Amino acid sequence: MRIWRNARRAAALGLGLGLLAGAAGPAKAAAPAAPPVVSLCFERQDVPPWRTEAGGGLNFALLGMVARSLDIRFDFQSMPWKRCLAQLQANQVDGAFAVSYKPDRRAIGEYPGGAQADASKRMHIDRYVLLRRKGGAADWDGKAFHHIDGAIGFQLGYSVGDMLRASNVEVDEGSQRADELARKLTAGRLAAAALGGSDAAGIMRGPLAAQLEMLPAPLIEKPYFLILSHALVAARPQLAERIWRGVEQARNSAEYRRLELAAGAGH
Repeated sequence: MRIWRNARRAAALGLGLGLLAGAAGPAKAAAPAAPPVVSLCFERQDVPPWRTEAGGGLNFALLGMVARSLDIRFDFQSMPWKRCLAQLQANQVDGAFAVSYKPDRRAIGEYPGGAQADASKRMHIDRYVLLRRKGGAADWDGKAFHHIDGAIGFQLGYSVGDMLRASNVEVDEGSQRADELARKLTAGRLAAAALGGSDAAGIMRGPLAAQLEMLPAPLIEKPYFLILSHALVAARPQLAERIWRGVEQARNSAEYRRLELAAGAGH
């Protein structure tokens, strides 16, 4: 009899607890995790067709495809180029784009592929070319400079400076923007100017084009990468590899190739 009464009491207690749980309502489902945020800096300058200060161009289209495919969010920050690289080295941002390969830049951040940057995971390929005043004597034959009477200018922090110094020509690194270099060149303050191919094309479509000419042989042609901070690669190596693989896959996609073709930038 006592066992039956204890069982009835336990059943009543269970019913009461069930009613209390029902009154409290069903347990709330856990909120979905927010996508990882990766901060990327880029040069505060229009470099068509690759990027604009406002976030347009092929670089942003490519990274947008990567973000969607990986369910991550990129926080884009524009700033002067040398500051961007300095912040990357200080791990104040997670990455920087678009960065050409230089061995000493491995102290700043990590390239896809490590010590030997993997060109298959590049963002794009671009070149440097030489501009001179129309009718000027400054020349580049694809292997050597000739008739350089003065300094060759290039933009502050740009990798082409290494190539120019290795060629034992006088250099001027005092300008941050392509249009500044073009004005110095037309004013006779430079013998020539070494510019990225897209920057040079923009100058040659602008108001100074009538006074300048672009030499046909490129100074150098190289891939440009998204490089990631040492801190991000150390803390989240799988995320870093997913991002770099995502860049390769997006760049090789039919959707991106259509965008390249429309922009006249296919390689």
